[in-house]
Amino acid sequence: MSDFRQPGLPGWRRLDGVMDEDSRYEAVRSRDARFDGAFFFAVATTGIYCRPSCPAVTPKRHNVRFFPTAAAAQGSGFRACRRCRPDAVPGSAEWNVRADVVGRAMRMIADGVVDREGVAGLAARLGYSARQVQRQLTAELGAGPVALARAQRAHAARVLLQTTGLPVTEIAFASGFASVRQFNDTVRAVYATTPSGLRASAPRGGRTAARAGTPSAGIPLRLAHRGPYQAGPVFDVLEREAVPGVEEMSGTPGSRTYRRTLRLPYGTGIAAVGERPHTGSGAHPGGWLDARVHLTDLRDLTTAVQRLRRLFDLDADPYAVDGRLGADVRLAPLVAARPGLRSPGAADPDELAVRALVGRDEAAELVRRYGKRLDAPCGTLTHLFPEPGVLAGAEPDGTLGALAAALADGALRLGPGADRDAAEDALAAVPGLDERTAAVIRTRALGDPDVAAPGPDAPDSWRPWRSYALNHLRAAGELE
Repeated sequence: MSDFRQPGLPGWRRLDGVMDEDSRYEAVRSRDARFDGAFFFAVATTGIYCRPSCPAVTPKRHNVRFFPTAAAAQGSGFRACRRCRPDAVPGSAEWNVRADVVGRAMRMIADGVVDREGVAGLAARLGYSARQVQRQLTAELGAGPVALARAQRAHAARVLLQTTGLPVTEIAFASGFASVRQFNDTVRAVYATTPSGLRASAPRGGRTAARAGTPSAGIPLRLAHRGPYQAGPVFDVLEREAVPGVEEMSGTPGSRTYRRTLRLPYGTGIAAVGERPHTGSGAHPGGWLDARVHLTDLRDLTTAVQRLRRLFDLDADPYAVDGRLGADVRLAPLVAARPGLRSPGAADPDELAVRALVGRDEAAELVRRYGKRLDAPCGTLTHLFPEPGVLAGAEPDGTLGALAAALADGALRLGPGADRDAAEDALAAVPGLDERTAAVIRTRALGDPDVAAPGPDAPDSWRPWRSYALNHLRAAGELE
């Protein structure tokens, strides 16, 4: 079977052959936020598209159209609702799960590959022709790669307009647009207003942030998530693993701030993300993490945001995960105790692979010896983690040298659109790399939600969420 046609995993792809349009309308009628980002609906009489939980009066069924992506709605001539801001919700969690070409393409588009390399670059990374990629994305998502990237640029532009004081011209190019005219036309088409009008319409808090949001102060962001989110366990992992010079954790549990350096396509960055108490229960089925990003080149904004989202696993669907794992006798009490437990990923997959192999202390030594020093260090954040090519040259022997060489020459690819099975085969070919380390890399660097590490029993009934199941066991102290 072609990987273009792999079916969805049972019990998860609720919208593919399981949830028909009448069921979607019921979700809209009940304003069910569990489906925000999973699909969008548009109203023919108003020309507006919304998220399912939009608080506006429910439209009549015969006036409603459904779309799998915001880009598809925009491509059909609908503009974003100013009340529910449908472009601000996390995207479909399906792209985290799917290992086929469509899932890989969506992860790469989110990382900015189309903006940087065009459709031809995206297709080359996937190993297919541009026509094949265009055809399949359009068939499944109602929009091709250019339209999907355009929708993402529009969202980035709105965030910058409403949360920073940057000049409009700078925002146009920072959002990924090729020209100011293209930027203006897109904002008008998507939001039915001008860039200055969009900035003026920012909520009061957003206008206050805009005055403070400058290149020197950093860009304030709200990283949205769906459903409940257990921030504590994620911050615990990051604090335990933090490598001096590259990362730091400050504050006390419940109000910690995680900061780290970022190597990005156009420059470098420093990101800070704040811990929030457990959110998303009861009448508030979602929330966000507050973040601030400092960039040497604003064109890296989209990529930086996506890397933070993967690190904190913000695009997961906790309803699907908890629903499946909560039905298991062993896991049910653990899920009830920690609804919305996440599976942390990686801000830099290559870095994570090296760190998984050598451990925290040796990783700190590698940073000290081979890391690139920031032009403008910020407190204890002084370095970028050394690149694989640097490590391959400096430490050519042993498993570290073999792993670094595989990453440097492309034999092992761990980026957001990497083929997970191919990566696993490449990991198995690295001399001395054990199965447990390979499982950590597949879980964290590749973001695979269904990895069963060697050792603990992980029955098929936990699929496709075995990574999350094992995290529940670790959080409960049943696994190291």
